[in-house]
Amino acid sequence: MDVILPCLDEAEALPWVLARMPDGFRPLVVDNGSTDGSADVAEAHGARVVAAPVRGFGAACHAGLLAASSDVVCVMDADASLDPADLPRLTAALTALQSGGVPGLVLGRRRPVGRGAWPPHARLGNAVLARSLNRRAGTRLRDLGPMRAARRAALLSLGLSDRRFGYPLEAVLRAAAAGWRIGEVDVPYRPRTGTSKVTGTLGGTVRAVRDMRRVLAEAAP
Repeated sequence: MDVILPCLDEAEALPWVLARMPDGFRPLVVDNGSTDGSADVAEAHGARVVAAPVRGFGAACHAGLLAASSDVVCVMDADASLDPADLPRLTAALTALQSGGVPGLVLGRRRPVGRGAWPPHARLGNAVLARSLNRRAGTRLRDLGPMRAARRAALLSLGLSDRRFGYPLEAVLRAAAAGWRIGEVDVPYRPRTGTSKVTGTLGGTVRAVRDMRRVLAEAAP
């Protein structure tokens, strides 16, 4: 199955990530305008590379979703903070959730491993958003984790429109509104490789929270 890896300047992290990809999982690196040779590194390590020239986390995720071809797709960060070896546990949980034909979405609940893996400001922003999401959607999530698994056709049917950091939150909101079963699986979360562009910086966290709050506001009845 295809593993969508949104990528912006992750040349340093990609070799470790791609070497850890389990059998049966095909890496699809979506290059979102990298200037550090990430695309070349990905190809050299056997990954399929898709260009997403329009900047934005959601733009990269959606470009990968359109380019993927497997029935089930996974999404995860390409910065080595998450281990691809954990993906089979998410897909197994997805199979269990989907009994009876109801679509499912499984998120990796991040459990920090190592100092600096999840800075306090990022953890706080995530907790606030998760509570807001749970009140709005009736979910019981503890993390809006970036490692996920779902059926490709079902994801496309949600009609996701955000192309920034609100994309992952919009997916959960729309999935919940459509009656999907949504679950979590604990996954280790390590300090990323290279310079952080989002959770490792206060400015990046603020931008992500702002985008997600906008998605929540737009979804208000």
